[in-house]
Amino acid sequence: MPLNKYPRPLLRRSTWVNLNGPWRFLFDDELRFRRPADIERWPLTIEVPFAPETRLSGIGDTGFHRRCWYQRDFVANQEAGGGRTILHFGAVDYHARVWLNDIPVIEHEGGHTSFSVDITHALLASGQQRLTVQVEDDPHDLEKPRGKQDWRLEPHSIWYPRTSGIWQTVWLEQVPTSYIGSLQWTPNVERWEVAIHARVAGEERSTLRLSVRLQAGEQLLAHDAYEVVTNEVHRRIALSDPGIDDYRNELLWSPDRPTLIDARVQLLSGDEVLDECVSYTALRSIGVQRERLLLNGRPITMRMVLDQGYWPDSLMTAPSDEALRRDVELAKQMGFNGVRKHQKIEDPRYLYWADKLGLLVWEEMPSAYRFTSKAVRRTVREWMEVIERDGSHPCIVIWVPFNESWGVPDLATVPAARDAVAALYHLTKTLDPTRLVIGNDGWESSATDVIGMHDYDSDPNHMRTRYGPEVKPQEVVDRRWTGGRILTLDGYPHRGQPVCLSEFGGLSYVDPERYPGHTWGYQSARDKEDFAARVIALLEVAGTTALFSGFCYTQFADTFQEANGLLYEDRTPKIPMERLAAAVRGESHR
Repeated sequence: MPLNKYPRPLLRRSTWVNLNGPWRFLFDDELRFRRPADIERWPLTIEVPFAPETRLSGIGDTGFHRRCWYQRDFVANQEAGGGRTILHFGAVDYHARVWLNDIPVIEHEGGHTSFSVDITHALLASGQQRLTVQVEDDPHDLEKPRGKQDWRLEPHSIWYPRTSGIWQTVWLEQVPTSYIGSLQWTPNVERWEVAIHARVAGEERSTLRLSVRLQAGEQLLAHDAYEVVTNEVHRRIALSDPGIDDYRNELLWSPDRPTLIDARVQLLSGDEVLDECVSYTALRSIGVQRERLLLNGRPITMRMVLDQGYWPDSLMTAPSDEALRRDVELAKQMGFNGVRKHQKIEDPRYLYWADKLGLLVWEEMPSAYRFTSKAVRRTVREWMEVIERDGSHPCIVIWVPFNESWGVPDLATVPAARDAVAALYHLTKTLDPTRLVIGNDGWESSATDVIGMHDYDSDPNHMRTRYGPEVKPQEVVDRRWTGGRILTLDGYPHRGQPVCLSEFGGLSYVDPERYPGHTWGYQSARDKEDFAARVIALLEVAGTTALFSGFCYTQFADTFQEANGLLYEDRTPKIPMERLAAAVRGESHR
């Protein structure tokens, strides 16, 4: 069975039921059916969690379909883990309605975030249970966050095939009548402590306690229990500060030393353990000082690669958990210490591997492409769900609500658009004050902690001249135009924030045996050696220019017609890994 690992790495229990696999399926282009009982025949079978547009789904239909339906049967064993049964969806694009045994149980809007529902009330006493899902995903709707999904029938330029319906794992979990509903972790390196915010769900009880055990390897860091008040526990857990940097560094999380703190959390009633889960956190801080980015209080150059998170046979869904791990490993092997996940909220399993293996992540909200009140409401609602779900992953260091003014196209002239960016910036800082936020990456910067700059000039000499040491940073940041857009908006001059070259490169190389059809890139290399030489020269400029506190090369792998990856779409490298890694780390010019 594909994608058979526990889907929620930050709150894991010992038992669960994976509902991935074959489901009954149909397209409902005429919007004929309103409820499961209306459907008499299911003409297709789909392999969940792969979207119907993918080859791995068994369907591979990339046409326009506004509505589709899923159905499968399962057996629920309510005695396996307690008194409640919870149904979880990793992600469904875009509007899902769910029935169990013809009883409506939940609706959810938003194509990139998880949702769950207690289905105990709708379960039959025994035997087969019938689960039905209706999904509406208008392919022409530009008011919803859709990221890189093309609104045209055939993908063009930098846009890719659409993803409709279920595209992440569906699963069941048996829990007690009172159980741990959510966990959030917030580290504080300055105070040498970890905060836990836990919510208890299900049946209310008056004398519950939460036991928390934190351990790094064989070292016990903390073990205590806290009273549950109004179904919540919010406590700061002080750790013993080792004092000397050598010992502190062993416990701090970084790409070079990704130390995780394992957590075992138990819900107690007296001496009885009602519920138990395992999780993890890490001691890690991200900040700025003058023009530099700081990781754990020390300057760091973010050497990143832009990653679209697509696979040729499965689009936004990884073909396996091993494929997610492999992408993290490949980024590190190429010398990068981070990735900018572009226009995609990634599967939590990817974030788990980034946490475990040590890879910094910029998490970026997929864009809507019209500026309306409806689009803003949808974006805000889904973005809040993203921050709540992923905020405990130590790998995430920067949130990016907007990219290149997509969805807010008239920032320079429309006050409401500027207010939208400022609002998302401040909302994000309010929900997560521990991380940096780039309000709008690329150009037309306003409310932001970091100035993100995009420049796709593929001539290294031009780049050296434009950003060389004789050029004053203020001249670049406040007077630089890129892509026909001013880098900083009037009223938001550069206030000393770090500057990152957050998109550059984009050079394509096409192997004619691999790509017989049309391909796209910002500029094209003549041959393989020309590609390698120009990529390495651009990386050297980005890595040695004092103006930049970080860079992000475009891009990780070829993605459909966009052939400007450092890897082919099957993740085969175009440049020898050792040569590329030396350039990324700034070693090839020494």
